[in-house]
Amino acid sequence: MINSGGSVPGSSKRLRLSIKIKTFLSQNPGLFDTYLDRIKPKSEPVDFLRASDGLRRFLEEEKRIIHENEPLIVAKLCKLLMISKDKVISADKLVHVKREFGFPNDFLVNLVPKFPDYFRLSGSPGEGKSFLELVSWNPEFAKSVIERRAEEEERATGIRVRPSFNVKLPHGFFLRKEMREWIRDWMELDYISPYADVSHLDQASPEMEKRTVGVFHELLSLSLFKRVPVPILGKFREEYRFSNAFSSVFTRHSGIFYLSLKGGIETAMLREAYKDDELIDQDPLVEIKDRFLDLLAEGHRESAEQSRLQKEAVQKDMEMMSMRIGESDGHEFGEQL
Repeated sequence: MINSGGSVPGSSKRLRLSIKIKTFLSQNPGLFDTYLDRIKPKSEPVDFLRASDGLRRFLEEEKRIIHENEPLIVAKLCKLLMISKDKVISADKLVHVKREFGFPNDFLVNLVPKFPDYFRLSGSPGEGKSFLELVSWNPEFAKSVIERRAEEEERATGIRVRPSFNVKLPHGFFLRKEMREWIRDWMELDYISPYADVSHLDQASPEMEKRTVGVFHELLSLSLFKRVPVPILGKFREEYRFSNAFSSVFTRHSGIFYLSLKGGIETAMLREAYKDDELIDQDPLVEIKDRFLDLLAEGHRESAEQSRLQKEAVQKDMEMMSMRIGESDGHEFGEQL
């Protein structure tokens, strides 16, 4: 239990809050209820926190959504490992990107152990020396979004379709002749799956750049909102064989990616995933964030309504007091006459 006034030593620190608990509660109304209780039998009652009914309902909904989409989460996690150089990634790095890919907060504790045929966790997460390793290779997971799209088109048309990127340049974007020719020649190169072994490729070769573009395309496709901050992608530079200047890929291939600077953070976005700034296809796990935002919005509405009622009550009390003072003054004036 946490005292809402923050009198419990280190309570904000234990909750990993950078602000005081009272400030957090005022900024996020509707998540917690406060109630009076005693820390010790004979001590004075103080405010304590507990999850609100709305938060408890949300947590149940979150469990349901995660359970229904468990195969998707497992596939995403396998794919991230399968793309990596040694099929192993630091557990702490995966925890750091859990929000980008929609992994549950407790995926290392409750999800990974359920699938020993896929995952092996070594070390202790949180200490910087823990790793998640791929145990077995699933060929069905080893197909990129681009390869699946080509297969679907081939089944629909009966014509063999070559896997390729969708290139859509921004409206009014002009390319010099030399750049157009370079893009044409680069597009003619065979598509290299992000799941293919590329240990034989030269890091500076055009083929390796094509593979790198494929890796970024797949990573962004696996993310919740088809966008990931560039600094976060950079954390996986070693695992995915990115060069030190990997971010230049997003500007060199502006028909595939869009580099946003919103909020002062470089964010790589998959251009084909958006239409007029809106996601075309939503990841099923986005529902969790939508439900949480609904909970916050409801809390803010209720808080605003309570504030309005309190102001009206104060205003009414002031008017009543003013009337009483007026009546009292009038009565005293009459007696003086």
